[in-house]
Amino acid sequence: MRRLIIRKMVTGLVVGTSIAALLSFGTNATATPRATTDLKTVPFEVSGELPIYPKALWRNGSSGTAVRKVEARLVQLKLLDKRWLDNSYGTMTRSAVKKFQKSKGIPPLGYVDQNTYDKLVAVTHEPTQTELYPPPPVVNGKRLDPRCATGVVLCIDKSTRKLRYVVDGKVLMSLDVRFGAVKTATREGSFTVGWKSRNHVSKLYDSPMPYAMFFSGGQAVHYSSDFAARGYNGASHGCVNVRDLGKIKILFDQIQVGDKVIVYRS
Repeated sequence: MRRLIIRKMVTGLVVGTSIAALLSFGTNATATPRATTDLKTVPFEVSGELPIYPKALWRNGSSGTAVRKVEARLVQLKLLDKRWLDNSYGTMTRSAVKKFQKSKGIPPLGYVDQNTYDKLVAVTHEPTQTELYPPPPVVNGKRLDPRCATGVVLCIDKSTRKLRYVVDGKVLMSLDVRFGAVKTATREGSFTVGWKSRNHVSKLYDSPMPYAMFFSGGQAVHYSSDFAARGYNGASHGCVNVRDLGKIKILFDQIQVGDKVIVYRS
């Protein structure tokens, strides 16, 4: 009986030692123990858990009157320029929202959730009709196209043959212009300045187009020595010709890529 008890004790010791040896196989007994990690505190790449984001009320691609009201409130805070008051949640609106969120200690996600909206409402007033829809400027008793009312605009009227440089509804400069002939008509509509070229020369017509501001394919606003010499006896190949060299030099430096170009008939 005594031998049996001793044998069991020895066997248990050997088995215990073997298990311990197996568990420690391939490890360094002197290595520093690694701390455990709470998976909820580590990035998704490590934890495999998706972060929880608040629900968006308006975000990139959203549109409508509600977006315009948010934009008008951002304009009140001078975080957004009036030119982007356009019912469309785009890059500039997103950037303005992020700036506001940072100023309020909110994660700058770039979209409007309920918390962001509540804080925005708290520091602004309900936009007035004039703030939502600024009236177009009036020149010689006649209103310009409503699209010329906000932001920086080259407001070009085919009927009066005038180009007006307008900033936030105020006409800062007016120039005589001429347009393309019937078969090379200047396109009408809403555009933006795509690029500029101070000393441009047309590859198609091999003619100089200094101070060119391109807004629709190859069509641009630019100085024309022919217009300066012959006036309205000639026509362009589709571009908007300017004959005042001094003014267009100034205008060229003021206009930036992305500024609006409105070509219309009054």
